[in-house]
Amino acid sequence: MDGTATDASTPPTANAMRRALRRARDGVALDVTEAAVLLQARGEDLLDLCASAARVRDAGLEAAGRPGVITYSKSVFIPLTRLCRDKCHYCTFATVPGRLRREGHGIYMSPDEVLEVARRGAELGCKEALITLGDKPEDRWPEAREWLDAHGYDDTIAYVRAMSIRILEETGLLPHLNPGVLSWTDFQRLKPVSASMGMMLETTATRLWSEPGGPHFGSPDKEPAVRLRVLEDAGRSSVPFTSGLLIGIGETYQERAESLFALRKVSRAYHGIQELILQNFRAKPDTAMRGMPDAELDELVATVAVARHLMGPAACLQAPPNLVDGEYERLIAAGIDDWGGVSPLTPDHVNPERPWPQIERLAERSAAAGFDLRERLAVYPEYVRRGEPWLDPRVLPHVRALADPATGLADPDAVVRGLPWQEPEDLPESYGRTDLHATIDTEGRTGDRRADFEDVYGDWEVLREQVLAKGAPERLAGDLRQALAVAADDPTRLTDDQALALFHADGPALDALCRIADDVRRAAVGEDVTYCVTRNINFTNVCYTGCRFCAFAQRRTDADAYTLSLEQVADRAAQAWEVGATEVCMQGGIHPDLPGTAYFDIARAVKERVPGIHVHAFSPMEVVNGATRTGLSIRDWLQRAKESGLDSIPGTAAEILDDEVRWVLTKGKLPAATWVEVVTTAHELGIRSSSTMMYGHVDTPKHWLGHLRLLAEIQQRTGGFTEFVTLPFIHTNAPVYLAGIARPGPSARDNRAVIAMARLLLHPHIPNIQTSWVKLGAEGAAEMLRSGANDLGGTLMEETISRMAGSAYGSYKSVRDLRAIAEAAGRPHRQRTTTYGEVPAERLAVALASDGHLPELLPVVD
Repeated sequence: MDGTATDASTPPTANAMRRALRRARDGVALDVTEAAVLLQARGEDLLDLCASAARVRDAGLEAAGRPGVITYSKSVFIPLTRLCRDKCHYCTFATVPGRLRREGHGIYMSPDEVLEVARRGAELGCKEALITLGDKPEDRWPEAREWLDAHGYDDTIAYVRAMSIRILEETGLLPHLNPGVLSWTDFQRLKPVSASMGMMLETTATRLWSEPGGPHFGSPDKEPAVRLRVLEDAGRSSVPFTSGLLIGIGETYQERAESLFALRKVSRAYHGIQELILQNFRAKPDTAMRGMPDAELDELVATVAVARHLMGPAACLQAPPNLVDGEYERLIAAGIDDWGGVSPLTPDHVNPERPWPQIERLAERSAAAGFDLRERLAVYPEYVRRGEPWLDPRVLPHVRALADPATGLADPDAVVRGLPWQEPEDLPESYGRTDLHATIDTEGRTGDRRADFEDVYGDWEVLREQVLAKGAPERLAGDLRQALAVAADDPTRLTDDQALALFHADGPALDALCRIADDVRRAAVGEDVTYCVTRNINFTNVCYTGCRFCAFAQRRTDADAYTLSLEQVADRAAQAWEVGATEVCMQGGIHPDLPGTAYFDIARAVKERVPGIHVHAFSPMEVVNGATRTGLSIRDWLQRAKESGLDSIPGTAAEILDDEVRWVLTKGKLPAATWVEVVTTAHELGIRSSSTMMYGHVDTPKHWLGHLRLLAEIQQRTGGFTEFVTLPFIHTNAPVYLAGIARPGPSARDNRAVIAMARLLLHPHIPNIQTSWVKLGAEGAAEMLRSGANDLGGTLMEETISRMAGSAYGSYKSVRDLRAIAEAAGRPHRQRTTTYGEVPAERLAVALASDGHLPELLPVVD
């Protein structure tokens, strides 16, 4: 291995180089092969490549409103811990506990040490606190685990969060966090306390990680697939994120080009990569790779120029100035527009042998190349100007205190001082269209889409390409006769192939499937069609998560946005009790100003007003939101919610429990594994839940099968599901449909097949299968009752989510309406509790007398 990229193939021909250079000059999209060719440009060819890259950069700066400006961030470098579970063969930053002790250092920097560095930086006018550390040191080093336990932190991320808050409050510096590989949940924990985060991709060359002797061998966090997942999770979480390449560690030109294309793909999909660092390898003593030559300057210059062509004019490209021996002009000529963090106080702890250049010297050299050096913040100007959802409301005041409102760059006159950081203590005051639950049926929506349609969901074109690449769902040919025979005899013996064949059944085969499912239903739960008298209370629809199927979520400034007060929530629960309800079902958007304790307050407010009502509330997404905002574990948060009055949780936010589909349907929602963690933890605590599946969008029967198999497996472990609810996709106002990506909902055939197969595949573990009159109407629901369903859900009294999406079937059903649906299916009816128990006679009488609905809620207007 040496520090220069090599390829097994011969160098590119002169014709190949001329063609690639011409395409670069003409602004034609380059492919991976052409990029690999251009990475090898040298001499006059490299000058040609740099000239066209510089023009791309200049066009981008002009469009951004800062022509001729090159930026840097005035920062302090805080190495929170130098322990790491990885063993990168070129790294001198990571060390061992014994060496830290010998050098007089603690396992982690103490709070006093951290704040001393940050305060001194603030005194010097720094505005960024670059917090860097090793990956998950407690997983490898017992000393790290002992330190965290002794100081009251569950893990290293909890310490990073705590110190970030103190830096914001006590010094005013903006934390930029580099804690290595993060999970989706980690991003939710850290976003409220940081302006930006980062992690170098380094390379996508898997062999450099998997093969003995490779630079990343023995380092679990350097697997390329893992690091790409982190970049995607950052984009899904709307985190301004820094990434980049480390060149010259043994990768080929082809692999280097592939790495750039991987970064471009993530950047295009989420628009969240705020800068790309192109860093050249520098060999260090006392490392396994100390004998490797440094990456040559031409290698770095060519990589910068190719990256500029691939990433485009809007990208921000950085090359660390302390690693190039003063060759600043060459990097500027290649297309960079940023020098990264430069500290007047602290060394580059990753490259301690390479001191930072003086900022004045950097300004002089930039000016000599025709550029004005301007200071930026840890978060780039574009994200400062966008604000939410890229900057959490708890950090936004800290950022704006240091930003020039006109440019988004650092305000040279800003005073760096600490500002309060705090979680909101109460629900926001009631505001907005709080009568939407009623007026959605009379006045309708103000618009068919929210105001940030083009931004909050990610890049629609990339998503469209992704879905088209998967092709249409394949219709499987199978032995339907044999599959039907197995289903009739013992549905638990259905193989995956047989189940998939049945999912595709149509005509007489579908009729036979539904009859079999109905027979299984009859044997499992009898003839009664059950229903619950309940009221939906959606306490806010303000949300920035970016679920692409959801027409309910609004920006706080949208005309249809609203938030209810605690008193209004309790009033609605009391009204429901007065007309016979046994349950309130409460869910809301992920409001950025909603404190994590608000969910406890909501449950408590309802129970205090109506002690006897069942509180069925808070989806797994809301549970995770509450847990990350309070700093509690999911288990501890659920236990607190239970103590506050929570009785059960809706198993919504499931959509399809396959991340391949989830990441098309939603930009920022929780992964499937986290959904499973929440519901299984709830079940372990005695908090039961429903289970759901939303289908008919970009999914296929293969995904339905996997989803149902997973639910059955969970139920066999926990027994906590009360029912399974089918949720046909309502397409009318759904963003993913308006963008031309999703199907217009499931067909009537799909609905029958899904209900029937849910009955068979969940038998005998989940006996109650619910159909949705909200989404299917009375006739459709009756048909599902003949196809394996036994439950109609609830009266709802108000229903906002499906109506916002375009459902035409109203906001409530009376008790008599639900009984009529059961009678249309030829079945008796019975009111039930949330957990399918017997309803007290007093509740039955009140519900029947009022017909289970509120007179002030208006019916659907044709």
